[in-house]
Amino acid sequence: MKPLVISTWKHGLAANEKAYELLSSGSNSLDAVEQGVRVAEDDPAVLSVGYGGLPDAEGRVTLDAAVMDWKARIGAVVCVEHIKNPVSVARLILEKTEHVCLAGEGAYNFAITNGFMPDILHTESSIKKYNEWKQGRYGRSQEFHTDEYKVLKSNSNGLGINDDGNHDTIGMVAIDKDGHISASCTTSGTAWKQHGRVGDTPIIGAGLYVDGEVGGVVSTGRGEECVRACGSFLAVEMMAGGMSPQEACEYAVKRVIKLNLQSHKNRDHDYQVGFVAVNVKGEYGAASVREGFEYALYTNGSNTLNKSKYIIDEKFIIQDL
Repeated sequence: MKPLVISTWKHGLAANEKAYELLSSGSNSLDAVEQGVRVAEDDPAVLSVGYGGLPDAEGRVTLDAAVMDWKARIGAVVCVEHIKNPVSVARLILEKTEHVCLAGEGAYNFAITNGFMPDILHTESSIKKYNEWKQGRYGRSQEFHTDEYKVLKSNSNGLGINDDGNHDTIGMVAIDKDGHISASCTTSGTAWKQHGRVGDTPIIGAGLYVDGEVGGVVSTGRGEECVRACGSFLAVEMMAGGMSPQEACEYAVKRVIKLNLQSHKNRDHDYQVGFVAVNVKGEYGAASVREGFEYALYTNGSNTLNKSKYIIDEKFIIQDL
């Protein structure tokens, strides 16, 4: 099997480089997806992952991450603070414990006990953006998914959050030379979220899912919508039933749209969700709710950024939140 890596968004390109380097040297897919997304976790320019991730409404940076491999082994951390690489804590849970998920203080203590060092995750830039948000008194969280979303303040040119495309969850699926598939997800979540909020990233079956005999899927976008649809599990099941990765991603997106409209109370319909998928044949696919979702694909020695197919053909601007 030729190695292949697919990941979400522009910051997936750098993550893919690391993952593909490991796959090319003979490492397995679990090593690749862990070390690959750590690149985004370590990059302060990626405002939705790890170090430099935008804070919650209390000014605290809380991180979620998960991994899953072809043996159905899983590990996840929820709402952990002061740990720079939560994906590696999730990997350690997978490898070393009988549990599948640790949260908050328990996840932090587990990490410190196992050699992780506490870190300050704020940066000068993230603190500045948080203070700007507080001064704006928007009264709700803000979601940043595509370069088409422009977050504006009524008296300025905006917070500049989407300018370079470095935003939103990074999810990755890789297949190694033995045909083994693994997946990872890591995020700091929606900016200015209510403290304690958890999206789809660390929830197995929502943010990611792998069936070693079928394939793997990861999601990105508004986590609440993907959780509602069990989106990644749904897409893997559709592949198990005979759909191609592309067909399965589109099917999962359509389910997300349906359930969002059905559960309209306290929900708006201006959101983005995207999926990427790989099957055991090395075929891949990607789809999203709206235009703007990009995925990075490294295959046959080439790392490229690609636009996904989308289902709803409309653009919009989020203003004065």
